Parts: sequence; structure tokens; C-alpha cells
Amino acid sequence: MPIKGRLSGKRKKLLWLAAFVAVCAAGCSVLYNRIGGAFRGEPSEMWVALSPEARELAEAAFEDIAPEQLTDFHVHVVGLGAGGTGIYVNPRWRAWWNPVKRGYTAVYMSAAGVTDETTADADYVRRLVELAENFRSSGKFFLFAMDKYHGPSGAPNLERTTIHVPNDYVVDLAENRPDLFVPVISVHPYRSDAVLELEKWALRGVRHVKWLPNAMGIDPSSELTEPFYGALRGLDFTLLTHTGRESAIDAHHQNLGNPLLLRKALDSGVRVVALHSASHGTSADFETPGNKEVPSFDLFLRLMDEPKYEGLLFGEISAMTFFNHLPRPLTVLLERQDLHHRLVNGSDYPIPGVNIATQTKALVREGFITEEERLHLNDIYGYNPLLFDFVVKRTVRHPTSGEKFAPEVFVGLEKPSGARGPR
Repeated sequence: MPIKGRLSGKRKKLLWLAAFVAVCAAGCSVLYNRIGGAFRGEPSEMWVALSPEARELAEAAFEDIAPEQLTDFHVHVVGLGAGGTGIYVNPRWRAWWNPVKRGYTAVYMSAAGVTDETTADADYVRRLVELAENFRSSGKFFLFAMDKYHGPSGAPNLERTTIHVPNDYVVDLAENRPDLFVPVISVHPYRSDAVLELEKWALRGVRHVKWLPNAMGIDPSSELTEPFYGALRGLDFTLLTHTGRESAIDAHHQNLGNPLLLRKALDSGVRVVALHSASHGTSADFETPGNKEVPSFDLFLRLMDEPKYEGLLFGEISAMTFFNHLPRPLTVLLERQDLHHRLVNGSDYPIPGVNIATQTKALVREGFITEEERLHLNDIYGYNPLLFDFVVKRTVRHPTSGEKFAPEVFVGLEKPSGARGPR
């Protein structure tokens, strides 16, 4: 059975995770599978193997959503650089002398159902395709590339790069399965060829670009971004950018996840999806006297509440149900029905396959789901963590009012009832 929230207190949970990861790095696959992919069966077995109650909960999640509109805006493509994919993983994350990082790598691979390092990249994609095909929907999953860390000079820095996933690899994957995937390239704006890179992929029909400023070294408010923003607007790209604290990979500049830094892009007319809606960590409120550290989520809400950003700024709800993001951001966004036409769904896969991340007992404790629902959700997780993440978000309700995320949160490019979403 999944461990799903048996520990009390966030500090104890984090210490528990760190200790187990260190042990896992020493070679105990049973333990890192316990933290990572504690699965009990294959995705293709799920709809037959689920209890009737769990199957009913899963099927109910698709009500009021046209299958062809269902969208997951946040799916990572990762690997270990096996098979000539061009994926680069910093050696620190696989070194025996760095047991914690090696352990985290092992947990992520377990969460993605990867067991053989020599075929890791191909196995990752095969598993993702199986999860998507058994979603019981014809929706789309947005696949993320990841550019390298670059300094202000525009030069790449592999020492500060945790993982690099090439654009051509992700675009090829999406073009091979256009029924499932949409490609999202990643281009660092400081690169001398940044605009040319956008133009190159625009000719292939790509219209989305991903940033992780904390890890890539991007200041969204820098003057260096101005030509890039002009190209994004001119080529009709949407910028999907991490906001808030980054905890999954090395982040040398946590301050660059500050949502207020996005004003430059928004004021330049760029459509921006704030990944995670800045639901984790704190940022400096440099717009208020005192420059105090406040929840990053509050700064995200400030931007969302400014009328001039209607139709430009959107929030994304991945990680909202993870234990270290609970409870306030999820509670507030469930309550803010007025913002639902500007929210989009994302899973942050493969993180939903990290068993300890979404602790369903914590969701019960905070009043978002019932104990009975928790058992059924755990049943779904055992076969398809990607579907599990979707069903969790369709099941959670406001602890007092009972309000849920509107169905329009989970659709893609065209919002129903005339609501405006990212094109």
C-alpha cells in the first residue's frame, strides 16, 4: 500500500525523506521504490483491477469535460542520457560520493517506472505513453524541454546545469505522437541565438516555451529579456515559467522565482502561465516599503487581481496537492471561483509518481477529501500516477464551502463559455 502521509509535521517528513534517500543511494532499491513508485500493477490493468468504488471515482473525474479538450500543461521529459537522446544529467546527481543526489535520481527514475539505467530514456518515454494511452481520454500532455544554465554573457554553464533536455528530442517525441503530446521548447533568453531558436521552432508549429528561472539563471525582469519578449509576442508564443521556490533540482537563484519579476513580460504583452501559481516558498515584496519576505503565492494573487493582466496572466495548479504546498494555496484557489477561467491543469509528472509527494492522508487531515476517497485514490495511484494526479484535483473540495475546481480548469486551448485561455 502507498505510504501516503503517515508522518506528522513537515519538518519530520523532510528529514524522513532525506534519511531514506541517503539509504537508497547506498543501493537499497526496495526503499527508494517505497518513496518513489510504489506501484502494484501496469496502467493497462487498472480499469479492470480497480475496486468498483475507485473506478466510479475515476470515471466521475471526466464528467463535464470533453475528452479532446482535456489538457495537462506540465509534463517533464527526463532521462539519463542513454541511447543517444542528447539528455545531459549533471554527474553530481549520479555520483556515489554524493549519496543524497544519487538517491533523488533513483527516486525520480522509480517514480517514472524506470528500472534499467542503460535504457532509461527509452523506458521513460514508453512508460509515459502507456500512462497517457490508459488515461481513458484523448486529451493532450505538454512535454517540456529544458535548456542549460546560462550566465549574463549568454554562455552555457554545465557545472550549474542539473539537467538539459534538447528541444529537438522533445519536438520529435511530440511529432511522433501528436494524438498525445504537445511540444514545449526551452530557450534561455540570454543566448545570442535565442530569437533565432524561437523562429526555428515556430516554423515547426511550436508555440510554447518553458523556463525554470531559479535553476536556469533567468531574471525575467532583466533588460536582456527584451528582444526575447518581442519575439514571443510576435510569434504568438506562450511562456510557461516556474514561479515560487524550486525544490526538485539544483536552484542557485531562488529569488528569480518571484512572481513580481514577470511584470516585464506581461507589460510587453506576452502571455504567461505561472507554473505552480507560486504556491511554494517566499519572495521579497520589493513593491512594498520594507522589502519583506512574503508568501510567493500572495504576490501571484496580486498580479492576478490586476485587471490589466486579464487575458495575459494565467495560473497553473500542479503541485497544489503536494504535502509541502498545503493547505493555503489550494484552499484559496478552490474558493476563488472568479479566477478559474484563468487557471490551467498540470501534473508536474513524474513527481506525482513520487509516493511521498502527494500524501492523501494530509488531504484528509486538511479537509480536502474524505477517508473513503483517500483509499480509492490510493488504489488508482497503484496503477497510474498520472491519472491519480488528475483525479485528485477533480476530487478535492474547499474544506468549508465544498467548492471544487471548475471543469474549465482542466481543458486546454479553448475555454468553454467564452472564457479566455492561452492560445
